[in-house]
Amino acid sequence: MSTQTQKLTYEEYLKTPEIKARYDIVDGVMIMAPSPTLRHQTILRQLFLLLNRFVAEHQLGEVWFAPLDILVQRAPLRTRQPDLLFVSNERSEILGDIIEGAPDLVVEILSPNNSRADIQAKLGDYAGLGVRECWLVSPEARSVEVLGLSEGNLARVAMYGSGDLVSSSVLPELAVAVNELFG
Repeated sequence: MSTQTQKLTYEEYLKTPEIKARYDIVDGVMIMAPSPTLRHQTILRQLFLLLNRFVAEHQLGEVWFAPLDILVQRAPLRTRQPDLLFVSNERSEILGDIIEGAPDLVVEILSPNNSRADIQAKLGDYAGLGVRECWLVSPEARSVEVLGLSEGNLARVAMYGSGDLVSSSVLPELAVAVNELFG
């Protein structure tokens, strides 16, 4: 990942529209995400279509995909851009030009570039905000790990693989076939 060395403040961030690209900002430092692969985008598209259809049919809220910032903290500035996120109608007050609060569900599609430390840092930020559920989608393992918020941390609830149906405590009637995600 590419980084910028000059630290950015929240006010500078708001005034700089070109920042709204594939960046996380960690303690004021912009960290550029690598360009996603075709495989990543195919999984993202499929997951978005499945979740968005379900959420729209049940009028539960909204589903978005990156790049869209979640403000973790203003000083030092920290933002995250999960691959996919769901915000329920009950949490709609967090919606603006950026997300200022905890989405109900975030999805990270893992790549070989993701270090365990990077993933843990993201999970720590999501847990600190109060994100109720996180999915870690692994194209390599063809699996989906579901983590739920418990005692201030995101902890594994279930691991799903080929032939399994992913379920969600945030979207209780949802059932996503793992095989549908990976084709």
